[in-house]
Amino acid sequence: MNRRLLIVSASQLAATLLPATAAAGIRSTASSNGEQFPIDYGDVLKLKPRFRRTEVKYATAEVPGSIVVDPGAKYLYFILNGWTAIRYGIGVGREGFEWNGEATVRRKAKWPRWTPPKEMVARDPLAAKWADSMPGGPDNPLGARALYLYQGSVDTLYRIHGTNQPDSIGKAVSSGCVRLINADIADLYERVKIGAKVVVLPAPPPETPSAESVQEKPQNQEKLQKKRRYLFDFL
Repeated sequence: MNRRLLIVSASQLAATLLPATAAAGIRSTASSNGEQFPIDYGDVLKLKPRFRRTEVKYATAEVPGSIVVDPGAKYLYFILNGWTAIRYGIGVGREGFEWNGEATVRRKAKWPRWTPPKEMVARDPLAAKWADSMPGGPDNPLGARALYLYQGSVDTLYRIHGTNQPDSIGKAVSSGCVRLINADIADLYERVKIGAKVVVLPAPPPETPSAESVQEKPQNQEKLQKKRRYLFDFL
């Protein structure tokens, strides 16, 4: 057997997973596709295969164009016709910051500014630095796109947004918002219409910790606190 047939380069694999704007190369730049800042489409290759964007069968009563978020499975579904959906891997709220219910997309933004809520400013000095808002860009924790979720006329302060931390997908790390890699939120942004319904399912109850894990918890928490000093952990 020809060994060449067994070799799939990163660019070839990405081309099967990414939108046409990125088919010519792994890294899509601002100049090549009209983006204000680069979107790294190679991030998809850093995801575990089960969290890569794909079309799946999905039975739901929600109408096409709706979004269903499953925090337990770490998936977001964009509902299509015919009992199918586009499934995206996501990062969700860590314990104590989860939320569930229904909302509506009332606003969308490309490379959005970020203004931390007052509660976040009060509890974290890194967020306090940007109390008057942080300009959009690669270092902004909202990433390349944001969908703003409302209940009636009230802003829930929760967002579906991008991140340049692909290793956070599939984990519960945020302060309640739903994050996708920038390549995926850019794709979702183009599909979602203003007024779209968003359903966030309840997260499963936390597992009862074993005696061994309880003993290890203080040490692990100390390590986590030393590691967690990134704005991207806030959202």
